[in-house]
Amino acid sequence: MALRTRIKVCGITCQEDARAAVAAGADGLGFIFAAQSPRLVEPDMVRAITDELPPFVDRVGVFRDEEIEVVEEIVHYCQLTLVQLHGSESPEYCSKISCKFIKSFSIRPETDSRELALYSDVASGYLLDTYHKHMAGGTGIVFDWKLVEQVKPPGPLFLAGGLTPENVGEAIRQVKPFAVDVNSGVEYQPGRKDAAKLKSFAHEVRKADEQASKAGTPFLG
Repeated sequence: MALRTRIKVCGITCQEDARAAVAAGADGLGFIFAAQSPRLVEPDMVRAITDELPPFVDRVGVFRDEEIEVVEEIVHYCQLTLVQLHGSESPEYCSKISCKFIKSFSIRPETDSRELALYSDVASGYLLDTYHKHMAGGTGIVFDWKLVEQVKPPGPLFLAGGLTPENVGEAIRQVKPFAVDVNSGVEYQPGRKDAAKLKSFAHEVRKADEQASKAGTPFLG
C-alpha cells in the first residue's frame, strides 16, 4: 500500500499564509514561539489562525528551551495538537507535555544515534534539521541526507533543512521520510509565504509519491 508523504509548513505568521498553505495541501502548520526567530508569532495571532483551520490540519507549536508552564499555557490557549522542541529539552522535560511532541535534532557528521534513542519512549516523531552554530532552524541550508541512515531515527522521520520545490522530490526519493518540513524554501521574505511556491512544493511532493507508488517502492516513513 502506498503511503503519502505528509507536508508541514513552518513559520506561519498570519492568516493569509495559513490559508494559502492549507489550500496547497499542508497537513500541518508550524507556529514559532522561540524569541530568537525572525518568524516569532504572538499567541493571539495563532489563536485567530487555529480558530478557522479545518479538521485534520495539525497545529504545531515550535519551542526552544522554554519553561514547561509557558509551553502548556500556549498549547491550551492556541489549541495546538503537537509541540516541536528545538532545544536541549531532556526526556524528563518532554514527558511532562500534555500533547504529542516531535523532538528536533541538528544533524552533523558526529551526531550519534544514541542521542535520538534517548527519546524513544516519549517522542512521537523526530525532526532532522541542518546544524548551524547560531540558528536552531530556518537556515535554508541542506544537510547531507546520507547521515539519516547513521542517526537512525527510532520513529517517524520529519525531514527539514533547506527544502524547496526544486529539491524536495529528490529528498523524498533518497530519505523516504514520513513528512517533509518546509519554511524558508517557500518564502519571499522571512515569515511570509509565497502561494505559488507552496503549490509547487506540494506538487513536487505528490509527484515523488506517485513515482514511488508506480515503482512499487512506497515510502513508509
